[in-house]
Amino acid sequence: MSSPLPRREFLVSTVLSSAAVLSGCATSGASSKGVAAGCYEMRIYHIAPGKQEALLNRFRNHTLKLFARHGMTNLGYWMPIDPADQRLHFLLSYPSREAREASWKAFVADPDWKAASKASEANGPLVSKAENPFYVLTDYSPKPRTGNVSKGGVWEWRTYTAAPGRLGALDARFRDHTQALFAKHGMDNYAYWHKMADQPGADVTLDYFLTHPSVDASKKSFAAFGQDPAWKAAREASEKAAGGSLTAPGGVKSLFLKATDFSPVQ
Repeated sequence: MSSPLPRREFLVSTVLSSAAVLSGCATSGASSKGVAAGCYEMRIYHIAPGKQEALLNRFRNHTLKLFARHGMTNLGYWMPIDPADQRLHFLLSYPSREAREASWKAFVADPDWKAASKASEANGPLVSKAENPFYVLTDYSPKPRTGNVSKGGVWEWRTYTAAPGRLGALDARFRDHTQALFAKHGMDNYAYWHKMADQPGADVTLDYFLTHPSVDASKKSFAAFGQDPAWKAAREASEKAAGGSLTAPGGVKSLFLKATDFSPVQ
């Protein structure tokens, strides 16, 4: 979902816009190996020209602490490796969608947030547009972790758009074959998500994070993966059973990112 963001209005609008639609978010437990939650939110802020450092400083010095104060779990913060792509990506989790709405309502009313926001925007807004899709973990996803996951490497956010009616078949292939083959070829499976039921494209979208030592390592890993006989057999069998490709034409997108210095996951 996408919307203009003059100053702080987007923060208020995201609290109110989804309050009436809370389906698709069941609460899960957590373990020391990772964080499982009922609701995930990937927020993408399009940074106003020349405002990257000011925005990052506001998150570094104020926003993360205030999110935590109001019950939000900070999982990760990333910038694209292409410096021309000025979009901050960050991932939050909540026990439920209802909890998310309550947390954001408290956050935007917090005097400390109001002061930090006002001070940081003395010379103009820091964000020109924002997106904030909501997700639930797939049943085969690892639990998202914090800490040094990428070991100094890069993150890859991949979005698959399934052919109509074939998201379930795509999930089955990832569950039974693809994840293990990614790991075999040196790619770390971080987490896999479906969009929540009220989100655009929920019935056809699979989003997931991989980590790699580098972009070049990613290319080598995917080349080896593509030539693996086990992958070729799994793809052929899955497409034969489904009656064609499991993804729509042009339905695989990739974005390489690097964790910010203040990101809980690196």
